[in-house]
Amino acid sequence: MHKDIATPLRTRGILEKYGFSFKKSLGQNFLIDTNILNKIVDFAELEADSGAIEIGPGIGALTEQLAKRAKKVIAFEIDQRLLPILEDTLSPYHNIKIFHQDVLKADVAQIVKEEFQDSQDLMVVANLPYYVTTPIIMKLLSEGLPIRGMVVMLQKEVADRISASPGTKDYGSLSIAIQYYTEAETVMVVPKTVFVPQPNVDSAVIRLTRRPEPLVKVKDENFFFTLIRASFAQRRKTILNNLTSQLPGGKEKKEQIISALEAAGIDPARRGETLSIVEFGLLSDLLVPNFS
Repeated sequence: MHKDIATPLRTRGILEKYGFSFKKSLGQNFLIDTNILNKIVDFAELEADSGAIEIGPGIGALTEQLAKRAKKVIAFEIDQRLLPILEDTLSPYHNIKIFHQDVLKADVAQIVKEEFQDSQDLMVVANLPYYVTTPIIMKLLSEGLPIRGMVVMLQKEVADRISASPGTKDYGSLSIAIQYYTEAETVMVVPKTVFVPQPNVDSAVIRLTRRPEPLVKVKDENFFFTLIRASFAQRRKTILNNLTSQLPGGKEKKEQIISALEAAGIDPARRGETLSIVEFGLLSDLLVPNFS
């Protein structure tokens, strides 16, 4: 039986064998704790016929654990230097396919269609590069991929923002954007010490379970997200001030904004962070005719 990749000794051996040096610009932090990797895979609740999508496999530590439990794993790796390493470390497994692509530029929907024709159940499971966590999650959610959800490791501070509730300091446009598509929960906090090199921040694992339908049904999704970004533009300002200063033509349409807030039963003096997603949905539908 070959040894797991994710032990400090084996990881060091692999890095030395290939003379691999970490690129800060790619946010590379490799996990060296098999227990934590197993827990991450547990949270994904994979079945024997599940498919898994990984982003940033590194030297294959998580990929290997996924391959043991999923029917098929595909992984996107941007760093060319890791391709020969992955070919070596993952050689015992025949259900893994590595794509040398930037996931943000890749046609993920097309790849998923080609690679997972027979997988009924599909999960994204990844230790995400911290500097592009949000764009990756938003891309995968907004492109309507046929996934059940995601279990991803990210910066704890970002995990807190994603799973925050209205009225808390962490609640913002990111919380709403992700909770609109999924149910979000932080399932595990991970210390810096289980990574090489150690990041400067603590990490957390978050589980996002895709909703069958978005949390609210809105007439115009683009405007809904524009409205939310505007509402949080300056956290100290009231919802009325933010909307009049941030929406295109908002100053001229102040009266319409006030009447929409009143019609939605929202006090114009409230701050954006106190509004629930349902309230934003209602407000968006009332305002969209004035801004389209």
